[in-house]
Amino acid sequence: MAGQHLKTRPDSVLEDPGALAVASLYARSYLTAAQQNQIANPEDELNSFVDDVLAEYPQFEQLLSSDLVGRDDKLAVVDRVVAPRSSEFFANFLRVLVRHGRIGMVPMIRSVMTRVQEELAGKRRVRVRTARALSESSRQQVLEQLRSKLGFEPVLQESVDESLIGGLIIQVGDTVYDSSLRSRLKQLRGRLVEKALNEIQSGRDRFSHP
Repeated sequence: MAGQHLKTRPDSVLEDPGALAVASLYARSYLTAAQQNQIANPEDELNSFVDDVLAEYPQFEQLLSSDLVGRDDKLAVVDRVVAPRSSEFFANFLRVLVRHGRIGMVPMIRSVMTRVQEELAGKRRVRVRTARALSESSRQQVLEQLRSKLGFEPVLQESVDESLIGGLIIQVGDTVYDSSLRSRLKQLRGRLVEKALNEIQSGRDRFSHP
């Protein structure tokens, strides 16, 4: 965990603050309404709609998201295609999104809802970049260190970046902890350059002041 730490900007369109704020509003409203209606697993229908319908039938997603298709026509599609195969609760949720022009945000709402559920369970997502894929023992070691230092249950999002050479980069929210070998070499190179410049300046001072 030792190393640099600095702020970073979002690296995905799904991290756009404005869009995330809207998606978060709908995700939390969906979960609250599900709790009030005593729906045990509200994520099931949303996951199925995103993975089994929108992902499998991109033309259907384009139809719902298109500005060329009117609101009433989209509502009719929900009533004809989705409602007979879903709960009335979920169909009503899609109707609300259509009426407010937010139906195209369903995949983002699902992603945000998953994060909200993780937060409610005391979990947070942590991005981990390594030069090579983590072994199971290394993964457990990283998890244990994160639990002890950060005070929550981390959900690792792992990726491989061979340019790191060794070590790892950990990102929690917008804060990055960089303990990669690439970063250490860069710091060492900077210190060597600084030392060389200091020696040059020291030599100039000696010659200019006999």
